[in-house]
Amino acid sequence: MILKGSQRGGAKQLGLHLLRTDENEHVEVHQIRGFVSNDVVGALKEAYAVSKGTKARQFLFSVSLNPPQDKDVSIDSFESAIDRIEECNGLDGQPRVVVFHEKEGRRHAHAVWSRIDAETMTARPLPHYRLKLRDIAKEQYLKHDWQMPRGYMDSREADPRNFSLDEWQQAKRAGHNPRDLKQAIHECWAVSDSSQTFANALEERGLRLAKGDRRGHVAVTTNGEVFSIAKSIGQKAKDVRARLGEPDDLKSVEDTKAQIAKDLTPAVGRLLKEAEDKHAAAIAPLNQQRMDMASGHRDERDRLQTAQQTRWAQETRERSARLNKGFKGLWQRMTGEHARIIKKNQLEAMDALKRDQEQRERLIFDQLAERRDLQSRIQAERFAHTKQIADLHRDAAQLRRGELPELRKEKAPPAREKTSPVPTEKTATLKSQWDRSARPQTHADRLERLRNNERPASTRDRGPTHER
Repeated sequence: MILKGSQRGGAKQLGLHLLRTDENEHVEVHQIRGFVSNDVVGALKEAYAVSKGTKARQFLFSVSLNPPQDKDVSIDSFESAIDRIEECNGLDGQPRVVVFHEKEGRRHAHAVWSRIDAETMTARPLPHYRLKLRDIAKEQYLKHDWQMPRGYMDSREADPRNFSLDEWQQAKRAGHNPRDLKQAIHECWAVSDSSQTFANALEERGLRLAKGDRRGHVAVTTNGEVFSIAKSIGQKAKDVRARLGEPDDLKSVEDTKAQIAKDLTPAVGRLLKEAEDKHAAAIAPLNQQRMDMASGHRDERDRLQTAQQTRWAQETRERSARLNKGFKGLWQRMTGEHARIIKKNQLEAMDALKRDQEQRERLIFDQLAERRDLQSRIQAERFAHTKQIADLHRDAAQLRRGELPELRKEKAPPAREKTSPVPTEKTATLKSQWDRSARPQTHADRLERLRNNERPASTRDRGPTHER
């Protein structure tokens, strides 16, 4: 599983993030250990209160554990990996919180430790924790016989689409899928050999090359979000400057935003909005199905938990009934029968706990499989929408640079049509609209609408449909 860790502060912010149900379909607090409070936010606030007795600002160590997308991982496997992380980083016995998240058919875990040693009132050091997490991640892939990412075998082949939490949040604000955005920038870098070709490639993907305030070369989206080129492609800033030159000749971020607003003509804006509306109409029933599925899954888990609690109470009473009271109970103790019954009850209780956990995991795995089927349809729709938007940006960029030939204009109607009761201009307009709406929108149609600044004639002129 992929492990991502960070030293951090912000106890309340992290606690609220771990409990978010708007971004996660299921949130399960698995463990709160070593804290007085029995809730996540309260426990992390305790860690902050203890840290006030030290000079440590990054008093928490947070790690996310992400198994492969299509693998069902048991709670025991997660706990084993968490214990291994704790051992290798010198956090044995430190208070910790473990939370499970499920979204998009994928289950992952978050573990958060307090770094503050209450006895010495110092923060536990975490030297080279990234390297240690990488080694533990390799162990997990080998232990479970999963296909190891190529980046773990050779760091030079690490997936450039991997992103941090900050990058994920920034991409979401810009209305992009973070993985697709990083891949687009990386592809532009791969096909370019100069600043101009790189800028042209970015423009065809709805991004603009600009000079950042502190980060050198940056990419600006149509929403005004700014992304560092070097960070996005995993290169050093000096390597970026070696290919693209110094960024001083580029426009500033503010000037670039103004240029984007100028280039985003009404025709382009309408086509983009049309594509967004079409995507929203297609994704709405899938999102509704996703919410209904999540609600149904929660109900199933609640029913199972209620049934297990009822059964546990009944079995507990039965185990307790084996221990006699009064004189019979004294006789059981004298003969050693009492100790044997206690041992038997403990083994049966452990077996019952394991049985209940296995039942719950089987239910969760079945639900995850059902959710993955739905997610594949959602991803297909997202891919079709992303491709349509990319085509629009590419056509608009090439049109602005004059790289596309002028399209042949339609011939005027014959002179005899002047006898028609409908005025000539209106007849030509209706004929043109009928011709375009009667056939699927092609590459040439889209360019013609961009040039003529036209409004769509009908809903049929919305580009080719994609099967979902």
